[in-house]
Amino acid sequence: MSAQPVSPVQRVYNVHEAKTNLSKLLERVEAGETIVIARNGKPVAELVRPGPRGVTFGTMKGQIEWDPDTFDEADEEWLAMIDLMENGPI
Repeated sequence: MSAQPVSPVQRVYNVHEAKTNLSKLLERVEAGETIVIARNGKPVAELVRPGPRGVTFGTMKGQIEWDPDTFDEADEEWLAMIDLMENGPI
């Protein structure tokens, strides 16, 4: 494999080299390296480790305040608005 260095963590491989050495390239990506694949010397794709997926718990920690003792109580302002919508003004 003859790769052109791009940066300390990136190497450029042409399509033929990438197809021929895909398993080895994937091992390098698993180790944290970024592999650039080029067609006719122009980069067209990068092989990188996937980022985390799904929900990240705790991102709102400390930003939401609530009182567990009053959580299920009805909000008087909302009840008044609902009454106004259902029955109209008094």
